[in-house]
Amino acid sequence: MNKSGKFGPGVLVAAAFIGPGTVTVCTLAGAQHGFVLLWSMVFSVIATIILQEMSARLGVVARLGVAQAIRQEIKIPVLRTTAIILVMSAILVGNAAYEAGNISGGVLGLETLSGKLQVSIGQFSLNLYSIIIGVVAFLILYKGSYKAIEKTLITLVLVMSFAFVITAIMTQPNVAEMLKGLVIPSFPEGSPMIIIALIGTTVVPYNLFLHASLVQEKWQSAEDLSKARTDTVVSVLLGGLISIAIIISATAMQGAEISNAVDLAKALEPVFGSFAKYLLSIGLFAAGITSAITAPLAASYVAAGCFNWNDDIKSEKFRRVWIIILLLGIIISSFGFKPIEIIKFAQIANGILLPFIAGFLLWLMSRKEILGQYVNSKLQNSIGWLIVLVTLVLGLKSLGKVFGLI
Repeated sequence: MNKSGKFGPGVLVAAAFIGPGTVTVCTLAGAQHGFVLLWSMVFSVIATIILQEMSARLGVVARLGVAQAIRQEIKIPVLRTTAIILVMSAILVGNAAYEAGNISGGVLGLETLSGKLQVSIGQFSLNLYSIIIGVVAFLILYKGSYKAIEKTLITLVLVMSFAFVITAIMTQPNVAEMLKGLVIPSFPEGSPMIIIALIGTTVVPYNLFLHASLVQEKWQSAEDLSKARTDTVVSVLLGGLISIAIIISATAMQGAEISNAVDLAKALEPVFGSFAKYLLSIGLFAAGITSAITAPLAASYVAAGCFNWNDDIKSEKFRRVWIIILLLGIIISSFGFKPIEIIKFAQIANGILLPFIAGFLLWLMSRKEILGQYVNSKLQNSIGWLIVLVTLVLGLKSLGKVFGLI
């Protein structure tokens, strides 16, 4: 095992799905519905653990990334080309759009703490915090050290955990109601789209690509599989704990006009003091910068796998992809653009991509010629196909929402 610590690529997966989008969705879930939607986070965490374990097993045992496997195992040229185009469109364009949101989320955290930092250039107002966050992410990625990236993200995830969990404890939640919300599914009026968002922001398609590639940096053989599994379970549970803590924190302000984490931070301040505002703001900043690092990194691994490039983190082509994604995120965030059409495209692409990738992963994990004795069990396949069915429904609902059908 790599000596960089007990934590491994699983922490990067947790860092990737706990971004500003997750923080916002969890805030809305708590503010609008209280504890009753906590069960959907439990489902999301279980689904994420199952799919990410498969992704990690593919990387550790077969030494393949998901994109590499698509190119290698789909033998019909038309289907292979279609799959590669779909994956590239969803991940590259989608991650560029989401990168802007990641950087903007980090900016909101900083602005809540210290006010705006902007300069005017002609008719444009340039947000300097966006550039600062972008430069920090660039330096971490450009160093090209897996250990450095891992240690940075572990630190930020722990900061997030501390910030959001302490805030949740400060709100003194009703433990009985909280436990009821965790174990009993409920669908209050107006909740279906929030439930879809909670699941969709946790079971993230690009994490399946990211994880299968990163485990190859950390572990070298099937003998390390138990370590990879432990890393996955612990890290995803930690990410789920953060999400649940945000919902609990927002429940304290149920009924108030809250639309994002910044509103929550401001609303909590009169009740629980300025300490609550600072904790939430630091947590939002950490969420933004962790996802700002992982989204470009995932895009590079996808491109490398699709085009059979060297996936060395220091290689020129690999760097070129993440630099483009990061720059697009900085530009969109800095000038305050609202890339509605790009985000719509990302929703459409990812709505189609998630069940496709989950289904392909299940097919792959049942092939003995690739995984030998490490193929899925019948139980793993049964649970996996249930998740595919749920993600397919989510994808169709996402498409329906984008096109105004539902």
